[in-house]
Amino acid sequence: MTILSTIPEAVVAPQTMLDDVVAGLSQRQKTLPSKYFYDVRGSKLFDDICELDEYYVARVESTLMAEHVDEIVSAIGPEVLLIEYGSGSSSKTRLLLRNLDRPVGYVPIDISSDYLSQVGLALQAEFPKIEIMPVAVDFTRAFDVPTPCRPEMKRVVYFPGSTIGNFQRKEAQSLLAGMADLAGGNGGVLIGIDLDKDRDVLHAAYNDSEGVTAQFNLNMLRRINRELGACFDPRNFRHRAIFNEADSCIEMHLVSTCHQTVNVCNYSFEFQENETILTEYSHKYTFRSFEQMANEAGLVVKRSWTDANNMFAVLYLERA
Repeated sequence: MTILSTIPEAVVAPQTMLDDVVAGLSQRQKTLPSKYFYDVRGSKLFDDICELDEYYVARVESTLMAEHVDEIVSAIGPEVLLIEYGSGSSSKTRLLLRNLDRPVGYVPIDISSDYLSQVGLALQAEFPKIEIMPVAVDFTRAFDVPTPCRPEMKRVVYFPGSTIGNFQRKEAQSLLAGMADLAGGNGGVLIGIDLDKDRDVLHAAYNDSEGVTAQFNLNMLRRINRELGACFDPRNFRHRAIFNEADSCIEMHLVSTCHQTVNVCNYSFEFQENETILTEYSHKYTFRSFEQMANEAGLVVKRSWTDANNMFAVLYLERA
């Protein structure tokens, strides 16, 4: 197999990014969409986060997948077209690709086209018998899935890392419904969810001692400066992550350390000292809360796997 020489691309245009940034910074609680974390540097910083001792998510999920991989690939079945949302480095997916029964193709989807191209080439070299078909796109919007050379028996959408938790409930439900439609009547969804747990564990995971998460958070400002000609001074902001009990989620913020005015193209935004920009949610679920949301999206849980400490779960869902 040969990787696509040109990655089908629907990356965020500058005007779309500008519209998103202006809309977010114009709110009473200023916000920036978390999808803008993932330029090349941001994607690499997130890979570094996944290696941190405090960040249990990647470690526990990887162990869970390895322990139950035979059951997971059995639930997925043979000759599948695997479609991964927010693939990043595809590190977790390699385990599936090594164990799936005659997969016809793998479609990694990520917003960072340069990073995705690098990963796609590496994957095709590692798995020459599997057709690797990267798509650079914002997966929250409509996109086309490439057609593999061999026809698939089914489609399975893979969404690891509890990335579903980055979305508010209504948005997450809509995303799940879109996955169900993409998978089709005989397809499925394999998804990782982070379970509700001790608050000290959560605080440490998002406020790591090495400051990598802080670099990841602040990198968004550098990207906006580079791509939109904005004048954020990252030295005038600091990272903060807190747990919102009412919504059962971690909130990541950038905190202004002084009174300042920031220009983005022809727009100006004033920040008071200690005013924040909300950059990410990370919702934590119970089995019941997630299953209810999935049911409302037209999906039912067929199989589930969790670790001994009930920190993380992997679920396989099909259309109702």
